[in-house]
This record gives sequence, C-alpha cells and structure tokens, in this order.
Amino acid sequence: MNVASELSLLQQTVLIAAALVLFLSFVLLAQPRLLAAIRAFAWQGGLLALITGLVATVNAEAHLFVSALLTLALKAILIPWMLHRLTRRLELERHLEAVKHAAFVQIVAVALVLFSYWLVLPIIQQDLGFTRNIVAVSLAVVLLGLWVMITRQQAVFQVLGFMSIENGLFLAAVSATEGMPLVVELGIAFDVLVAMVLFGVFFLRIHNSIDSLDVDRLNRLHERLEDSR
Repeated sequence: MNVASELSLLQQTVLIAAALVLFLSFVLLAQPRLLAAIRAFAWQGGLLALITGLVATVNAEAHLFVSALLTLALKAILIPWMLHRLTRRLELERHLEAVKHAAFVQIVAVALVLFSYWLVLPIIQQDLGFTRNIVAVSLAVVLLGLWVMITRQQAVFQVLGFMSIENGLFLAAVSATEGMPLVVELGIAFDVLVAMVLFGVFFLRIHNSIDSLDVDRLNRLHERLEDSR
C-alpha cells in the first residue's frame, strides 16, 4: 500500500468517525433518558479523541497525540462522570423528558444538516472535498447542539447541547486545520472544565431552591416575580 492510498484510507476513517459524531448529535436530540444522553455524549467525546489521533497520524503532529489523550480523558471520561454524578445527586437517574413535536424537531434537524452542506458548497471550487465534508459535519454538529438547547426543557440536557456545540467546533479545528497549538487546546480544555464545575454548582443551588431544573418552571417563576413587583 502506498502513502497516498494509506492517507486516503485514514481520511475515510476520519469521515466515518465524524459521521458517527453527527449521528450521536441526533441521539442527543431524540433521547428521552438523561443517563442515556450522557452516555451518548461520552461516546461522542471518544470519537473526537479517535479523530484527533487519526489526524495526528496523518500529519505526524506529536502535540495532537497529547490533544487526543486530553480529549479522551476530559470529554469521554471526566465530564460524563461529573454529569453522571450530578444526575445521581439531583436524583434524576430515572428522569424522562419526551421531546415535544418529535417529528418536527427531527425534520428541522435534517434541514440543519442540509443547510450546513449547502453553506460550505463554495469550498468545492477549491477542490477540498475532504475539508468540505468535515466542515459541513462540524457545522451540523454545532447547529444540532444549539437545537438541543432550544428544544429541551431540562437544564442538564441543555448543558449537553452546549458541550456538543463545543465538540463541533473542536472537530472543525482539529480536522480541517490540522490542529490548534497545544497551548490553545489546553486553554480551551481548562475553560470547558471550569464551565462544567460552574454548571454543577449552579444546578445544585437551583435544585435546592425550587426542587427542579425545568427551564419552563424557571421562566414561570421569573414571570411571577416580575408580576409581583
């Protein structure tokens, strides 16, 4: 096998892994069980670590192997563990949230994927097919993460959507640009970890105050406070 065919095979593997990341975004969107959604997010992080390792192999970038290990530890293990622990502490292990207007939500999700591919069509003129597909998938993951935050009423689900947005941005940065400097990646990883800790503290305080993390309930409470003034 020559070098060109080997690189082509690795690129195809990256595209398959990226497609699975996109599929898991659909799982996050449709999954009614909170713990199952956390596991899907953990698998998404594991796939991102795999993609980072493959890109490091293709480009012979040693710092990307460090980034792959960091991604595996943070997004596939540590953050899902923190979310799982938070879910147990809030007694949400059996929480179910049926998606309202599920068919409409899925149709919009498919439309967002098509829109992502349409948006990157000008890249075809530069003969960058691999980059075009990766950027389109990354943008679709970002938009689906935003759609999760819009359609879900439970705050932990919205955090998963927020983290999925970050996963999409990370996928584009690693695959399309052959990785960011290690210092930048460490800074982003630290910011994400701090954000996760703050989310946990914030959720605990809200749950202890009103015994719920439902966003609709928080909105109704805010409206009542405004009316009482």
